[in-house]
Amino acid sequence: MTAGKKRLHGDMHFPARRKFITLALAACVGGVVAARALDHDSERVDGVAYGKLPRERLDVYAPKSRNRANLPVVVYFYGGGWQSGHRSDSRDIAEALAAHGIVTVAPDYRIYPEAVFPDFLDDPAAAVRWTRDHAREFGGDPQRIFLMGHSSGAHMAAMLATDPRYLAAKGIANTSLSGMIGLAGPYAAIPTSDPHMDEIFPAASRAAALPIAFVSGDEPPMLLAAGTADTDVDPRNSDRFAEALRAHHDTVVLKKYPGYGHDTIVKSFSAARRKDSPVLADVTAFIAAH
Repeated sequence: MTAGKKRLHGDMHFPARRKFITLALAACVGGVVAARALDHDSERVDGVAYGKLPRERLDVYAPKSRNRANLPVVVYFYGGGWQSGHRSDSRDIAEALAAHGIVTVAPDYRIYPEAVFPDFLDDPAAAVRWTRDHAREFGGDPQRIFLMGHSSGAHMAAMLATDPRYLAAKGIANTSLSGMIGLAGPYAAIPTSDPHMDEIFPAASRAAALPIAFVSGDEPPMLLAAGTADTDVDPRNSDRFAEALRAHHDTVVLKKYPGYGHDTIVKSFSAARRKDSPVLADVTAFIAAH
């Protein structure tokens, strides 16, 4: 038995810990049992089903202190070019946010070739609906939900925030979101270097695949973060998207990080770097302001 597991069993005699386990298990659907794990700053509930398909699972990272309620909530979508990735890739970011008092939900979602645009947006929208329905069980405020993502995950978060159809299909207005946080996202142009892009974004639907095309002035506040040395997703995507949002009088904060590459911006949330991470500081400040 690992030290972490000993600690888990040792904590279960405390009422607050028993309550967390009970709520976590109650949040599961489809017969999936969630397992709780601990780190220094957060408690994690693993593998909760938010739908019936194998990739419709999510993890919840909650701040260890159970003394507070109505905490802000982030739904974070990892990147992977719409064709790879796993919710465990979200761990560094989710733990960093939970350590700052933010309940963080990290879902998996269908990827190519199982799903292409626009179908791959159904799962993120469903995960947001699950989050709204269950936020209070983890100390979160269902009225303070932020979407966040990296790379293709930032694209998905921005699509949900700008094109109202996806969340509306789940009974949620995109205007009810407290904010959207995009890390190195392709908001104004789909990357063309990947040979699968023509299949992931079919020509007939590509005109509706960019968040910048849906800016109307009704968007939630946005934080757009990009590294100046990003060679995977042109940081001018963030510049152009910010310009469009400002032209429609939306609230937008644009942050550019000198020398940061596409992955550096995510690695700055790691346990070794988060203490001095300007990205984490900007993200938590943005959440606190909204």
